[in-house]
This record gives sequence, C-alpha cells and structure tokens, in this order.
Amino acid sequence: MTKPTETASQAYRDIERFATADMLTAMLDGQQAAMDAVRAALPALETAIEATARRLADPDGRLIYVGAGTSGRVGMLDAVELYPTFGWPEERCIFLLAGGSISVAEARESAEDDEDAARAEIAGVDCGPRDVVVGLAASGSTPYTCAAIEAARERGALTIGIANNPGSTLLENAECDVLLETGGEVLAGSTRMAAGTSQKIAMNLFSTSVMMRLGKVYRGRMVDMKPTNKKLVQRAVEMLMQVAECDEVSARAALEKTAFHVKPAVLVVRGLSPEEAAAALARHGDDLHRVLDEPG
Repeated sequence: MTKPTETASQAYRDIERFATADMLTAMLDGQQAAMDAVRAALPALETAIEATARRLADPDGRLIYVGAGTSGRVGMLDAVELYPTFGWPEERCIFLLAGGSISVAEARESAEDDEDAARAEIAGVDCGPRDVVVGLAASGSTPYTCAAIEAARERGALTIGIANNPGSTLLENAECDVLLETGGEVLAGSTRMAAGTSQKIAMNLFSTSVMMRLGKVYRGRMVDMKPTNKKLVQRAVEMLMQVAECDEVSARAALEKTAFHVKPAVLVVRGLSPEEAAAALARHGDDLHRVLDEPG
C-alpha cells in the first residue's frame, strides 16, 4: 500500500509548468500543512517532552537523536544547537546519522537500510535507562531508525518516534509516538518539504520545551547560552542588565567573575560570590527560579 507521504496529487500533476507565482503558492500551501500537522500533534509532543524532562533530570541522562537522510539531518541540527543555545553538555547529546558523518554533506541513501549498523551504534554509545532516544523518519519505516529505536528500548531507554505516516513501524515501536500527518507532498515523495518542515518545527518545540523544563531559561531568556563571540558577549551583558535590573558596569563585572555565564551572574549581582552562586544553583537543580524563590 502506498504511504501517504509518497502519494501524488492530481492537483499538482503538472506543477513544473505552473506560472512561478502559482508554483510558489502551491509549495507554500504545503508548508502550511506542515504547521497544521504539528499543531495536531501538540498533545503527543507534550507527553514526550514531560517524559524526556523527567529522564534528563538525572545528571547522567543523555539525549540521543537517530535518523537517516533529511530526517537525520534535522535531528543533527537540533542536537548541535543545544550546547551554544542552552549550555547543554556536549557529552550528553549524541546524534546517530545513517552512514556516519559523511552523510551530513553527501546523500548515502543505502545507509538507511542498515539495521545491523543501527543496533551496533546504539550499543556503541552504551545506551541505557538514563537516556532518551529520538528517532525521526518521514516514512516511519526506515530500517536504520526503526532498528535503533527497537534496540534502545530493549536497553531501557525512553524512546520517542516522530514520523509522518500513521500506523508506521517507528510509531508502533517507540514508547512515545508523535505523528506529524502532513499527507502527500506538493512534489510527490519529496519529504524534505512538508514532512521535513514539520519535523524541524516539532524538534524546535521539543528541545526548547525540554530545556525550559530543565531550568535552562529564565524570564524567556537563554541564561545558559555560551557567549562564544562578540555578539553573544554583548547579548549576555544586555540580558543580565534586563534580568538583574543593573547597569552595564555592574553586569560586566559580574559576568567577568562567572566566565560570562549569565545564570550565576544574576546571583553575583545580588551579592553572592561566584562560589556561593554555584552552590545555590547546585542545591536547587540549576534552576534560577527555585534559587530566587528560596526564603532568606
């Protein structure tokens, strides 16, 4: 039976002959379908986010992304942005891409069929009960991704499957299933379009929400970001001025004492030493809200 993501629409049978304006409108409508699919999946995403945050509250818990092709690259992109954006430790974030790192820039379509490689890679990272494994596949039947999720679940990890076809193997095998039902593509079978967009939106929501639940955000600001260039250093200064309601001189002085880490710098502005700030955050699970709510 043809998968919904592989179906061809009669309405777009001759899309390559459309006027450019009509071609663009048709493709944009497909992108709107991606947004609608994510909105319909919000309850499933909520369940996955809450379960992930509970598992990753363990200091040894890791987030592991698995995928092939476009879906794998979507997962990889989400993974690599967690450290600079939220200060999520790089050793606690892993992405497994079918075909290995060469697949980042070069399509290796046959790699997605390698179930043995998937199981070996899950074992190779010593996946276990503290970990969360997120598998992405538009079809929901990619052998590499399905095998990885199955192996991870056998090892006790929390498994999350994100796919665009209902009733697919990935969704059935994962503990938390997230269906992004985008249906057929404007360009038949090109799941880098609506399906890929829906996965990117879903991953943005997923990882950002998890990081919020883990205390990586305060008053809507990225207080655990890594200021690795001049722009981000200035952002850290301005962020601290806003959050701690202090002037620029005080903000810079506090940040210099905390290696430009905004979260402890908020407490330094309030009179704590860097050591006291670090201890207070450790005592309250690295959650600035909880520190500031502490009596006295």
